[in-house]
Amino acid sequence: MDSIDKKIVAQLQEDGRTTLNDLSKTIGFTSMGTKKRLEKLINKGTIKVAALINPNALGLHPAIVMLEMESAESMQNLLDRFKDCPRVVQIFKTIGGYNLIAVVIAENQETLESISMEKCSLRCSKGIRRSEFYPISDMYFSPFLQVRENLAHQEKTITPCEVDCNPCRRYKSQKCVGCPTTEQYKGTL
Repeated sequence: MDSIDKKIVAQLQEDGRTTLNDLSKTIGFTSMGTKKRLEKLINKGTIKVAALINPNALGLHPAIVMLEMESAESMQNLLDRFKDCPRVVQIFKTIGGYNLIAVVIAENQETLESISMEKCSLRCSKGIRRSEFYPISDMYFSPFLQVRENLAHQEKTITPCEVDCNPCRRYKSQKCVGCPTTEQYKGTL
């Protein structure tokens, strides 16, 4: 990225709804030149313009899950199992003691507890040597996360992780709102 690209990115990070006209003024190009630069950044996969969600504003509860996997196969199985889970905001592969770190989200404290220990939890997957779960109290620098709202469509009967919420004791006792992808979901995601 050159200095012009960096100005475009900085402006879009400040306001993702910035018009081409405003971007043109920022970088000193014509609207057409700005549009070509922006399209080049998008088409190369350098940037993506997307809506981010402020969990605090919606009363959501984020947490960090740290996982040490036994093998590459176990890691891939976990990634495949949760790839369409709207509660998993992001998973990072790392090098070190824990080789996966995830950011997850829940609608309330009780549901956060459920996704930390029940069958639908990242931590309950096969092939995990050890794990840690940290609810996030405050977020600094930016209050926004890329919550995968597009996956929460409440149309399925089976969750993406293939856990049935109906027999779960926490779901039955209303200590969990269920999976946002299923018809049984009782939450706000």
